Amino acid sequence: MSNFQKYQVLLAAHVSEKASVLSDASSQHTFRVAKNATKLSVRNAVESIFSVKVKSVRVLNVKGKVKRRGRVTGVRPGWKKAVVRLESGHDLDLLSGAGV
Repeated sequence: MSNFQKYQVLLAAHVSEKASVLSDASSQHTFRVAKNATKLSVRNAVESIFSVKVKSVRVLNVKGKVKRRGRVTGVRPGWKKAVVRLESGHDLDLLSGAGV
């Protein structure tokens, strides 16, 4: 996998209250990933970009919400999320600016 492809798999770190609790409690980190990303491609991208060892990856599709403006209804686009658990002894510092 080339450097360009790694950065196309991981789009951004997903920051939410639940993601913060997971990262603090059990070294699990949440990312927004490409729609066609697989568990293996996410694992390879995280391991090579951040130089850490990945224990497991869970991938899920997030459905877009239905929104209304008066009589007009629309749907926000859906996206894909990956929760990455790291091996013990490895840590990921997303605020340092390295990687994503």
